[in-house]
Amino acid sequence: QLFRQEGTCYQQAKQVLHAAVPDRLQGRERETGILWQFLQEHVLGRRPGSLYVSGAPGTGKTACLSRVLLDCKDKLAGSKTVVLNCMALGSPQSVFPALAKHLGLPVATGRERVRSLEKHLTAQGPMVLLVLDELDQLESKGQDVLYTLFEWPQLPSSRLVLVGLANALDLTDRSLARLRAHPAGSPQLLHFPPYTKEQLTRILQERLGQVAGNPIVDSAALQFCARKVSAVSGDARKALDVCRRAVEVVELEVRGQTLLKPLPGGES
Repeated sequence: QLFRQEGTCYQQAKQVLHAAVPDRLQGRERETGILWQFLQEHVLGRRPGSLYVSGAPGTGKTACLSRVLLDCKDKLAGSKTVVLNCMALGSPQSVFPALAKHLGLPVATGRERVRSLEKHLTAQGPMVLLVLDELDQLESKGQDVLYTLFEWPQLPSSRLVLVGLANALDLTDRSLARLRAHPAGSPQLLHFPPYTKEQLTRILQERLGQVAGNPIVDSAALQFCARKVSAVSGDARKALDVCRRAVEVVELEVRGQTLLKPLPGGES
């Protein structure tokens, strides 16, 4: 019985340490507010525009945006939301047929495919929110794919709101210099800095606080983990991983000891 109870607490601990989107993102209140304000102004306010979100892996970009989209689902119900992970596309050009499919348009080929999408996005209708995760995958020779996408919100009577997420801080400077020539055309920028030691400690404490009973991981150990990860990358996923592995090690040790304990009453 001892192990059965303890076993479940390790299972729970491993579950809460998975990198799923939590109900509240620790240390990302400012970024959440900016994302929500952008959606409010542009999607709900029917003003086309674009936002470029940058930050190293594990700094909460995708989690934060997913949380905002979930929380505001009802408010955004009047518009069409399309989320594409560019890593899953075969080539930069594949973003166009993928978008056409989501918008229910016949998939055209060649130059026609960009033209038919442009026509659709400048016709009457609800606002379209296009979220492109791993945007750096769309870099191509001449950057024509990225330029086309970021220029769409500037077309007369456009109804597109574009949010791109990427690791590179300077993607817009490096690849989209031409957009800066039209000041209205440059996307709004939002950068997610690496998590600090304090923020990582709070993230781990909040996750493990969901497991009933005595704390499974010592507070000093959590701080040690947070300090090491913040010094290298500030990647919350890495911190969650390290803690999850630590719990697995302890679980195996406890399981070993429990199996070796003599049973009460002298039975073998």
